[in-house]
Amino acid sequence: MTSPRHPLILASASPRRLELLAQVGIEPQACDPAELDESPLRDETPRRLAERLAIEKAQVVAARRPDAFVLAADTVVAVGRRVLPKAETETEVRACLDLLSGRGHRVYTGVAVVAPSGASASRLVETRLQIKRLSHQEIDAYLASEEWRGKAGGYGVQGRAGAFVVDLHGSYSSVVGLPLYETRSLLEGLGWRG
Repeated sequence: MTSPRHPLILASASPRRLELLAQVGIEPQACDPAELDESPLRDETPRRLAERLAIEKAQVVAARRPDAFVLAADTVVAVGRRVLPKAETETEVRACLDLLSGRGHRVYTGVAVVAPSGASASRLVETRLQIKRLSHQEIDAYLASEEWRGKAGGYGVQGRAGAFVVDLHGSYSSVVGLPLYETRSLLEGLGWRG
């Protein structure tokens, strides 16, 4: 007798995460964003923030969907201990790009999975990037593209801003929003079979 298949729920509304999952043949049955306050706690490091938010998102959605495998992730862009916002205004994205211009930064993505059994696991993936020195014209052109809207750090490496990246050490898919190797390993480790 085979065990019933449990649905996979992505605790996110991110089209980029859905696209990444599709690249490796994973198709969630539904998206159910957790809608949490994503503000850092006092003295919380960027790496701890990314991991905490992924775990909390998975737990919130798992409480609503106890019959499912729940996959959650959170991506944080940081310069030192400074967390860059998910840019919503041109002023925010210009400040992010001015800060990132000509320097290195880190992208942390926390991934968490909760199984129908209640078992859970998480991972944190760190990627180091170096951005070229950006001219005012390059920043203006990127602002005009509007690709930056809602993206951590004000840029999406999978789009036009990919031309700004001089060096990348770590997981490219993690910078886009979901480290694929770690995600599949977590799911399979908890018994998910796609």
